[in-house]
Amino acid sequence: MSAQALVLDFGGVISRMLFETHELSEQALGLPPGTLTWKGPFDPATDPLWQAMQADQLSERDYWMTRTREVGRLLGEDWDRMETFVQRARGADVAAVIRPEAVSIIAAAKAAGKKLAILSNELDLFYGADFRSRLPLLQLFDVTVDATYTGILKPDPRAYAAVTEALGLPAHECVFVDDQKRNADGGVKAGMQVVHFDVLQPGASFAKARSLLGLAG
Repeated sequence: MSAQALVLDFGGVISRMLFETHELSEQALGLPPGTLTWKGPFDPATDPLWQAMQADQLSERDYWMTRTREVGRLLGEDWDRMETFVQRARGADVAAVIRPEAVSIIAAAKAAGKKLAILSNELDLFYGADFRSRLPLLQLFDVTVDATYTGILKPDPRAYAAVTEALGLPAHECVFVDDQKRNADGGVKAGMQVVHFDVLQPGASFAKARSLLGLAG
């Protein structure tokens, strides 16, 4: 039997990563082209800090706060909130950084009567409390569990339990998609059907999720 719910991380899965939009960020911030050289998973050799995060030497939040402070200093400003970086770098057109493949699978899942949930460690922390009202796509979701408010970060088992309980479904009926391996592994331990999202091949990752949900490709 096909899974009955699609549970998505936000940053990296629904939205393109900041690494993918350096050109847009530089334009929005008034920085010279090529200023932002760290590319995370797209070129790990350029980004020792990313490698350290992948080795569990620092958290994802710590990684992004370091980048936030660095970019703020480039502008002669003191940024102490990731929300400042995201909102300044991405401007008013939030839809421009949403993956079209994500829009497609969300619409298909909704049309098929599947439940939709977001399980994020930092949705409002990074994007701001008013973000959901500015992105109509998020109104399609039945459940949003955001550690900005719960304080329970993936891969803590309680994070996955919170979303399955809110959906009213057993874990094995939920397809969970996350780009961070530690979080994907947490979903496996929780009993979910898991897609470790490959940001280098988003189409293939969403195709796997579609298959688990019984949705046409």
